[in-house]
Amino acid sequence: MLRFDNLCKRYDTHMLFEGLRYDMSAGCVALDDEMGSGKSTLLGILAGAIEADAGEVWLGGHSLRGAPQLARSVLAYMPDDCLEYPQLSGRAFLERVAADRHTALDQRTLELTDRFGLAPHLDKRFEQMSLGTRKKLYLSAAALGSPAVVIADEPTGGLDAAAKAVLVDLFKTLGRDCTVFFSCYDAALARACGATLISFADLRKPA
Repeated sequence: MLRFDNLCKRYDTHMLFEGLRYDMSAGCVALDDEMGSGKSTLLGILAGAIEADAGEVWLGGHSLRGAPQLARSVLAYMPDDCLEYPQLSGRAFLERVAADRHTALDQRTLELTDRFGLAPHLDKRFEQMSLGTRKKLYLSAAALGSPAVVIADEPTGGLDAAAKAVLVDLFKTLGRDCTVFFSCYDAALARACGATLISFADLRKPA
């Protein structure tokens, strides 16, 4: 469901990474590497938010370069700051994501927001929320529709222990039918999600 090949990214004269490749079907994979290694950049490239200098990405079998709309239609993406829509309320954000995925804001998702303790925040604007609250909303949105690929950049940032437990349940559930690819420094939590732990060294291995 998620495949990328020969991904390269350079900033000026600095080669951040090159020759990255991976291929995975349903399940969870956690990318754990040192700070500054390029994790956020890689996840942004996989989500189509950052352009690679070389290489290709496929989401749900759709080429991100050749068929970007189809590729993004099967993707749920959670960036690190979760502040793409500062003026939207939490509820309006969920309704927007539901519309983009041709579905409705259903009871299952609302129950997930309740588990995350989001009821008091649904009518606040994103710019008024803490990082943890914004991340909980993006995590709740990942359950809308039927994404083939979920990409999450440091999804545990700002979450307390109770919210992390909900995240573990969510990723384990999503991973039954789709690909969940996320960056995480918490190896114990990643293992609790049933995730395979990888580093950039694994992404540089020959196919």
